[in-house]
Amino acid sequence: MSNALHRSLLSSPPRAVTGDGAYIIDESGRRYLDACGGAAVSCLGHNHPDVIAAVQKQVEKLPYAHTSFFTTDVLEELADTLVEAAPGMGKVLLLSGGSESVEAALKLSRQYFVESGEPERHLFIARRQSYHGNTLGALAVGGNEWRREAFRPLLAEGNHVAPCFEYRERIESESQEDYCDRLAVELEAKIVELGPENVAGFVAETVVGATAGAVVAVPGYFTRVREICDCYGIHLILDEVMCGTGRTGSMMAYQQEHIIPDMVTMAKGLAAGYQPIGALLCRPEIIETIRENSGFFQHGHTFMGHATAVAASLATIKAIKQENLLENVVERGKQLRAGFRDALGAHPCVGDIRGRGLFVGIEFVIDKHSKEPFDAAAKIHKKVQQTAMSNGLLCYGMGGTIDGKRGDHVLIAPPYNLTNAQQHEIIEKFSAAVVSSLPT
Repeated sequence: MSNALHRSLLSSPPRAVTGDGAYIIDESGRRYLDACGGAAVSCLGHNHPDVIAAVQKQVEKLPYAHTSFFTTDVLEELADTLVEAAPGMGKVLLLSGGSESVEAALKLSRQYFVESGEPERHLFIARRQSYHGNTLGALAVGGNEWRREAFRPLLAEGNHVAPCFEYRERIESESQEDYCDRLAVELEAKIVELGPENVAGFVAETVVGATAGAVVAVPGYFTRVREICDCYGIHLILDEVMCGTGRTGSMMAYQQEHIIPDMVTMAKGLAAGYQPIGALLCRPEIIETIRENSGFFQHGHTFMGHATAVAASLATIKAIKQENLLENVVERGKQLRAGFRDALGAHPCVGDIRGRGLFVGIEFVIDKHSKEPFDAAAKIHKKVQQTAMSNGLLCYGMGGTIDGKRGDHVLIAPPYNLTNAQQHEIIEKFSAAVVSSLPT
């Protein structure tokens, strides 16, 4: 028996030994097309030569220097690169992952208001069916009920409003504009209920990831959210840990919403899985306020700004630019969704095929017309995932799509350098897994 604490205590996963582009190879030599990148992480596949070379070069030169003593050339260059890629942002804090980045955003927002003379602002509003990380602060602000339940006594009280989930929550008689108005009214009512003077920020995934499965907001939603936040002096914090760094076809997902947040978090594909890294970006005026007061952001982790991780991230972003991969993300994403619709659109248990770029969600239902979900105990998402894996395809299944208990979906998030042949392999193997796992 393994001494490693695996995610499941009831079974041991197969042992991965090497990677070959979009494929992972296990100890038996079996190849798996990684169509989900783990959790939307491996955006360049598993053996990109430029990223590997950058990591090796940095390890030989200087693997790590604590950021309380030093900065490094790669840290400064990555900060410049991210600011250039993120409209409206002016400062970057480099961390070790997504949860750390969200925690940092919450603390930065709170400290800003303390130092700007509004110390009563301490509450954050987020959306039901959101996920912002597994550390206690991030878990508290998020709306993933399944992940929150066991730890509820440890969590600060969450304040949640409805998600912008058109497939599930827009009433048939509503136009998209009417639906957007309803959500805006609910958000504003929540702010008034809590007291605008007490609210620090609104936190949202620009495109919802694992919890609901690549849910894109209706047009105009984030414009309305931005207006409301501005009206009440509240920070708009966008979580792009999963949907950012080019996953949806632009380097920052918020660029396609035509707004500027106050803060944005990044991770997952930021270093394509070659090293663990996250980032918090913010408007420069937030940092200027703190600089003019305490002069110190009261936050830190040992491995933040880790030189080797930063080098991997910098090489990842350079590869995305130099290989014109954002164009491939857009085109392959359109083709992938169209291919799924051709293959599965008529299936009675495929309720919705959605997403943006190479971020695709497929939701399963008992009945296409009523949208009734399967019994949660059936774990349909897990059956599809396991069947696909047995056929050599990795996809990311998740339950509780609707309310944390009911609903099943699978997330597809393949590498940005996906080829035509690999795209067809994903469609073929995933469709076969759905047909063999679901009733017809």
